[in-house]
Amino acid sequence: MDSFVNFLDGISSKSLYVFDIRIPSSKYVPINLSDRNKLLQDVDVSSSSSLEKFINEHIKKQNGLVGFGGYNETRAIYQCSKHFNAETERNIHLGVDLWAEVETPIYTPLDATIHSFKNNTNYGDYGPTIILQHEIKGIVFYTLYGHLSLQSIANLKMGQVFKQGEVIGTLGDTKINGDYPPHVHFQIIKNIQDYHGDYPGVCSKTDLGFYLENCPNPNLLLKLKS
Repeated sequence: MDSFVNFLDGISSKSLYVFDIRIPSSKYVPINLSDRNKLLQDVDVSSSSSLEKFINEHIKKQNGLVGFGGYNETRAIYQCSKHFNAETERNIHLGVDLWAEVETPIYTPLDATIHSFKNNTNYGDYGPTIILQHEIKGIVFYTLYGHLSLQSIANLKMGQVFKQGEVIGTLGDTKINGDYPPHVHFQIIKNIQDYHGDYPGVCSKTDLGFYLENCPNPNLLLKLKS
């Protein structure tokens, strides 16, 4: 375990929350959307409505309220989008997805300032996206929140301050979030490079080593049990 991973894991011994803290961790249901999940063989994953039905039924069967998972998961979902396949096939997911209802509020898990925000409008992209900057014990890092509502970025300002637990936005619907079932893509970024309002959330196998090092598992903060 490298030093940055140790640092992230040590920020809190308890779960940090992106959804309402009143939702107990027992109501978070792990969900597998990888291309190895045989239950997806009969689901048209290119259809947001078909995928949403699968996700909602899975959560309901487990008596849950939120579906979560997806870090370092190879998915077939992205095959229908040129945004991910223009040059090298990008199909490995670099964040944790949290699946819930449209307009579910999103909270910052830590004190933060707005690094950047943008509406990424490519088909299959993030849609409205917020990137927060955090500094703890002199270490600067970033968290990204994709697939939000347009209202989430309507009145933001660069450098705006948010305290831990404050609402930063809400989940968008399929018309604005890249055509996915409602969810937030939550990703940790060590080095933001020159990106603003965007950062790769899906990579190719060729680039996987770099991105896993630069984007450690967000569950280091969430501490949800799979």
